[in-house]
Amino acid sequence: MAGASRRRAQAEREASEAASAATSRNAASVQQDRSQRQPTGSSAERSTPQSLPRFDGNRDPSPNREVNMLNVNSKLLGDAAGFAAWFALRGLEVPADIPKRPAKLNSQGKEINVKLNNFNVLSMPKSAIYQYDVIIGSGTEKRGLIKAVWHSEGVFKKLGKGWLFDGNRIAWSMDKIPEQVFHVDLDAEKKRTLRPEHQGKNRHRVIVKCTKQVNFNSLNQYLNSGIGFDNSVTEAVLFMDHLMRETPSRNLTAIKKSFFAKGQTRIALGNGIEAFKGVFSSIRMTTTAANRPTLSVNVDVANGTFWTAQKLGAALQQVLEIPNIGEMANRFKEASNNWDASKIKRECKRMAKLSVEVLHRTDEKGMKPVYIIDKILPRMSHEYKMEVTETDADGNRVKKFVKIADYFFHKYKLKLVPNMPLVKMTKASVVLPLDVCFLMENQRYPFKLGDKQTANMIKFAVTPPNDRWTSIQRGLEKLNWPADPILKQWGLQIDTKPVTVKARSLPVPKVGFANGAIQASEAGQGRWKLIGKKFKGATPKPLTSWGVMVMGGRGQLTPPQIQKFFQQFVTVYSKHGGTFKNKESQVPCLLSQSTPDLMKTVEQAYNGTGNKFKFRPELIFFVVLNRDPDTYNRIKKMAECRYGVVTQFVQSAHVEKNSDQYISNVCMKVHAKLGGFTSQADGAYANIKKVNKTAGKMMCIGADVSHPAPGAIKDGTVGSYAAMTMSLNSELTRYAAQVQTNGFRVEMVTTYNINNCLGKMVRHWMSKNENKLPDQVIYFRDGVSEGQYPELMNQEYRDIKALFRDIDPKNKTKFTLIVASKRHHVRFFPERGDRNGNPFPGCLVETGVTHPYQFDFYLAAHSAIKGTARPVHYTVLQNEIGLSADELQQMIFEHSFQYIRSTTPVSIHPAVYYAHLASQRARAHVDLMAGKAKDGKKGVEGSKKDEGSQLNTQAKKLASAGKGKASSTEDKTPTEVYPLLPIKPEIAFEMWYV
Repeated sequence: MAGASRRRAQAEREASEAASAATSRNAASVQQDRSQRQPTGSSAERSTPQSLPRFDGNRDPSPNREVNMLNVNSKLLGDAAGFAAWFALRGLEVPADIPKRPAKLNSQGKEINVKLNNFNVLSMPKSAIYQYDVIIGSGTEKRGLIKAVWHSEGVFKKLGKGWLFDGNRIAWSMDKIPEQVFHVDLDAEKKRTLRPEHQGKNRHRVIVKCTKQVNFNSLNQYLNSGIGFDNSVTEAVLFMDHLMRETPSRNLTAIKKSFFAKGQTRIALGNGIEAFKGVFSSIRMTTTAANRPTLSVNVDVANGTFWTAQKLGAALQQVLEIPNIGEMANRFKEASNNWDASKIKRECKRMAKLSVEVLHRTDEKGMKPVYIIDKILPRMSHEYKMEVTETDADGNRVKKFVKIADYFFHKYKLKLVPNMPLVKMTKASVVLPLDVCFLMENQRYPFKLGDKQTANMIKFAVTPPNDRWTSIQRGLEKLNWPADPILKQWGLQIDTKPVTVKARSLPVPKVGFANGAIQASEAGQGRWKLIGKKFKGATPKPLTSWGVMVMGGRGQLTPPQIQKFFQQFVTVYSKHGGTFKNKESQVPCLLSQSTPDLMKTVEQAYNGTGNKFKFRPELIFFVVLNRDPDTYNRIKKMAECRYGVVTQFVQSAHVEKNSDQYISNVCMKVHAKLGGFTSQADGAYANIKKVNKTAGKMMCIGADVSHPAPGAIKDGTVGSYAAMTMSLNSELTRYAAQVQTNGFRVEMVTTYNINNCLGKMVRHWMSKNENKLPDQVIYFRDGVSEGQYPELMNQEYRDIKALFRDIDPKNKTKFTLIVASKRHHVRFFPERGDRNGNPFPGCLVETGVTHPYQFDFYLAAHSAIKGTARPVHYTVLQNEIGLSADELQQMIFEHSFQYIRSTTPVSIHPAVYYAHLASQRARAHVDLMAGKAKDGKKGVEGSKKDEGSQLNTQAKKLASAGKGKASSTEDKTPTEVYPLLPIKPEIAFEMWYV
């Protein structure tokens, strides 16, 4: 029933999405839609399209029954067919105002040759291919059973060979056959001897019905003309995607679109987890190097994390970080007294769904039986009894209960380790001891890696371009397209030569400071120095009141060392243009931690600084011995949410070294937090803008939503965080940021968060700009897949425009909406690159990998220090401003040189980069009081009464943020997520997050 519920929910969501898209295009139908809409649970809602008819597996279906044709889901395609697929799959026309691919490519800078990891499709199938709807059993069976039935002897005898199957509901064949309804008995095929009560339980109905012919003519027509995109185009692309992956899936371990071989070199990441390389491949619509529409296959390295193949007990010991078996037995014995509340149970949940083979016996074919773990039980093999049937002296079969440890000793001569837990398998009534279970090879580890594991993974995954290309070639050898019998049989041919395009190296800007500029020749190398440079934007006022708190006692640092470092900080900061109110303000209030209580430590730092200067503290340094995330987050929360003061952490090792370069880096952050900015790009963008005659006050907005790690607890303290940033000045160099919880794994920013977070910032901007809204707004959105573009337009984009109308109904602000994504596998391999083999900053690719009809491009704006540079994929979804391609691309490139805390250009537009920083930083602002209010316990960091009242009001608003009029998103979170503590007004519009 769970599967049925999921399909009903999916059908309802798609119906809702279709209605939303239609609403945005036709105002008249909007009103009609709303008038007909009924509350949740109404008959209107229950009439939404349902999933395919279900059969009980015992009765034959009616011969005249209607079978709903299975429509292709956009999730199956990923980004293969582009933005238009979403509309076509719902029978909707693509909106006319979606920006088209520019007729003219960028002509700025100079032309360069760049090799891509894309391989063009040379020929598509020419024979007739028929698509079939497949129902196995009731239609709700698990994938494992569906595959077992499909690959059975009974299906082969009935259908013959030469079929492709997607593993779920769709099959393809070059033969057209009438509807087939038959049964397959898996037990009978394997000649199993069963008890009478079990006979027939593994017999399954199979229904195969031809629904349509795959139409490659529609695909060709669309590629040749750009018109006629409909569901048949997506079906053709989907078929070729499955066709391309059929042979690799048979020979390699398939994980989505990546394939991993067994027995290859792998490295240990720690705690029973390992990593090794595979190959990723995906087909999609692109352009050729000559800018003509085509299909191509993107091939890249896949870095996978897997469970190490070993005994289950050893794996569990490593996951729990227990030194030996004896200690593990003691821990389990102790945890079994309160199993549900134990940490061990939470860790053991990671083992669910893993496949194990048993070591103590073989089946009738001499193979080791394989089971799937359901859960680890808090029961011990020396205590838990199982029912067994034996034959007594008189030949009668009798049932009795024996301890599992005794059973295995007498039956298999195995002496089990005492006090070790049992493992329940998904197969009914199968419970086994840890000792006889062996984790099978190549099982994906889908959870978040720990700090040490992550460090090891980065070392393994980060490879320079030459090494990455070598790995891609190895991947091509695994795919082996020329010798693939399935591709040859069906007529799909893929070029083994990579696509090489004529890219552009955009003009590098000068990086302007208050007393000069870094010339383009130096900036174009991807790094410059701050020596002798004064920051471009001064702070609004000189620094008056600041303090230093040395954490953990003074440690190895002496008072003279601390004084020397901060004297040097004052000297360096002054050279960079920093100002102090007077000589007294050049000497900070020096304090040392006197209590382990962090709340009192921050209070001491705040009060001590304020008392010394008789002025509200503006900046507090914290000197720490090491990077402790807990200490960092708690201090940041108290400083920003209780006292309203910005802070800067420095490590004692750097204080001891007292390096000017390090101090300059610290100065950039401090200067930004106090209201200034580092530099401003000055390049070709200004001239392009004049030629294109775009003018007016411009605002840049960025947004990013971060989500909890896989397996995160759903207790209301962990959720998704929506961060929105907004430019504060005309130079577009300073950005305010607001962050708030956004439900649990909800990608679209809720209407409440847009109105509250962005609304506050926009009104602040107006207060500094004659109480007027900007003429132009460019909205950069990060982390959205192509399948979510319509939601982005119909929810977030709509809500932002509605916010501006609410503020000023007469405003004429024009908007441009751009999605910036780094979640792709496209890489650049230039003919002439930097010392690592990566392209120099400003490498722009508009052909060979971009969509044939959408306005998108790839830009490598930075210089990668390590590994292979990942370009950013920009897609323009709305362009009311009318920005030309060269203007938009040059602006994004030049803004990457204005990142406020770096002496390098950054890979993605700063508006998005800052949103990502703020989203990660604001996780420290979790309200512990809200999480413990139900228990009546006081949080670690209490809040003032007025703040608690305010948070309670916010919680009520956020609780309804995904429902009704309060939000444009209808995604319901599985649990209430408490709002974050609000940042104090004194720093709410400063760059507290850098």
